[in-house]
Amino acid sequence: MQGHTEPTPVPTSRRVAAVGIAAVLSLCLLPGTLHAQAAAPAQAPAKAPAAAGGKLVPLPIQLPKPMFEGTPQNLTVPNLQKPLGRPRDPFLAPAGVTNVAKGKKVTSTDMEPVIGELEQVTDGDKKGAEGSFVELGPGVQSVTIDLGAPHEVFAVLFWHFHKTARVYFDVVVQLADDADFKTNVRTIFNNDHDNTAGLGAGKDMNFVETAEGKLVDAKGARARFVRLHSRGNNANELNHYVEVEVFGRPAK
Repeated sequence: MQGHTEPTPVPTSRRVAAVGIAAVLSLCLLPGTLHAQAAAPAQAPAKAPAAAGGKLVPLPIQLPKPMFEGTPQNLTVPNLQKPLGRPRDPFLAPAGVTNVAKGKKVTSTDMEPVIGELEQVTDGDKKGAEGSFVELGPGVQSVTIDLGAPHEVFAVLFWHFHKTARVYFDVVVQLADDADFKTNVRTIFNNDHDNTAGLGAGKDMNFVETAEGKLVDAKGARARFVRLHSRGNNANELNHYVEVEVFGRPAK
């Protein structure tokens, strides 16, 4: 890993703030961290599609140490998901499902990152400290992971930047059969409500980055390529990735 300093916030104009959540955030703080988030009340663990067959077990997720220090800033972001206030429920998938993205090739719309190297997106380092993230330029940027062969994908788990409480904008996660994302493209998460990224308007909610990462259900979809988009964050215009994990198994 290369040693780097945390990116310096750059002033930026954002869409009109709609929801102040400083008070809400304080309700879910534990020493040094912010709990998982959810748009709905507590429920049974999420399960993979019945068609997957076989025994269902919790995904083998290893979380990094929380990085929050002190009280998060007063975030005023529209369409923001409320904190869950407790650890995220286990996500169940067929036995044998693992992180098939580790060490896999990563390409990006910004092939010369401001900080770090693209290999860091899938290197297994989720700490979020200096030298643990890659920083991409401003505007809409994306990273694409080549799994090397078609896989059944059950979940995508990613961390943009969890050293401080941040919200990244226009986050879109897609799966495809080809590197150009022209064949069998499926969008499994999209909170770009006004279609700024040009990938269609989404209905998912904005979320605060935490050490738990953002877990997206891929429902066992068959794909070889995974792409994640974003457009800066509430602190600056830049885009960041600490780690992306893709939980799946080789397609039969």
